[in-house]
Order: sequence, then structure tokens, then C-alpha cells
Amino acid sequence: MNDCFTVRIPRKVVGGAAALAAAVLCVAVPLRVLGDNAAPEKSGSHDKSSDRAKVLTSQSLPDIPGKQVTAVLVNYEPGGKSASHRHAGDVLAFVVSGAIRSENSATGPARVYHAGETFFEPAGSTHLVSENASTTEPAQLLAVFVADAHAQLTTMDR
Repeated sequence: MNDCFTVRIPRKVVGGAAALAAAVLCVAVPLRVLGDNAAPEKSGSHDKSSDRAKVLTSQSLPDIPGKQVTAVLVNYEPGGKSASHRHAGDVLAFVVSGAIRSENSATGPARVYHAGETFFEPAGSTHLVSENASTTEPAQLLAVFVADAHAQLTTMDR
């Protein structure tokens, strides 16, 4: 009897997963190694209910026509949070610094993720909780999206 089994994974899935892994390795790991974990800039117009996000890169995926991979760096002030929202496509999140409390409609109850940990948000799900788990320290998250080209990446729930 053979103790091995074979799993067939479509090439498009492997390509998307490879793009996500490459983005995390090429963007998140250097940020952590270089210590680019500074607190977000203070701004009079920034309140704790909205997070500061910066698109780092967005590239078309030639092996998956019509799709893009986009890396977004999100800074959470101490106690910062965002309202319930949805994302276009799938999202792999990597906590760069601090701790993030997250709850997603498809992946279970709220959990705190610490620097170096990841979580996944499948397409079509709702991000119910997204907040800095600390009221005294900033936190930083790298969100890597695989979504339709030129899609609006985040839509706030009303």
C-alpha cells in the first residue's frame, strides 16, 4: 500500500499563492528587518476611527488575467480601529509590528495577532473587527490583496 497521496491544485491558485508569498517576503520581511516600525505621523485631521494606509506596490498578475496583487501598509495609532468593512478579492495580512485584533465573518471569532503572524480574509467576507490591540503602542499591518484589476480595495459597511 502506498502511504502517499496526490493533491491537484489549479495553476491559477498556485500562481496567486506564489504572488502573495513573494509580496510578503519582498515587502514585509525587509520592513521588519530594517526596523521600519515607527509610529505613524501625527496629523490633526487623523482620528482613531480611521487607519492610515499607504499603497506600497500594485502589479498585474500576467498568469491570472484581470487580477492584480497590491501591498498596502496600514498604521494603527494606539487604540486605533476601523469600522466594519469588506475587501475586493482575497487578503493575506502580515503584522509588521505591535498587535492587531481582527475578526472576520468567514474565519471565526476575534483574535489578537502579534508581529510576525499572519491571517487570511477570503473574498466576499466581512472584516468585523480591525483594531490595534494596544492603547499605548502603535501597530503596523501589511495587507496583500489579490483582486480584480483597478478594484476599490476597501468598502466600508454602512
